[in-house]
Amino acid sequence: MAQYRNVLFPKLGVKVQPVGRTLVNLDTIVYTDESKVSVNTVTLLGFPVVVEATPVSYTWHFGDGASVTTTTPGEAYPAKEITHKYMKRGNVKVTLTTNYAARYNVAGTGWQYVDGTVPIVGPATALLVREAVPVLVDPQR
Repeated sequence: MAQYRNVLFPKLGVKVQPVGRTLVNLDTIVYTDESKVSVNTVTLLGFPVVVEATPVSYTWHFGDGASVTTTTPGEAYPAKEITHKYMKRGNVKVTLTTNYAARYNVAGTGWQYVDGTVPIVGPATALLVREAVPVLVDPQR
């Protein structure tokens, strides 16, 4: 089953708001909108094997050493369900590890459950973290 792991389990990508760049101390929203049960059929030793993968938790890696695990895939603005505040400037890559509960059925013999969860890391999303600097101006000019 391990050889089919990367084919059968979707690698979910991270969506970030604001897109592409954010500011230090600003709530940065993360979510994935591709989260759903995945069903695939493969042939193993001449037998059809149906594999069902259900996302049960999501571990968000923010690229600055922080991470958080949730049971939902988050939502786009204005939900602000899953957010992160960066504390310093930099270029980071945000990734998502989706933890799947899985079961399989070999040639219609009945469902068998995989012990534990199967963690699958999705592609990285690049994010620029910048710092806004206040500037005093003379309003009469």
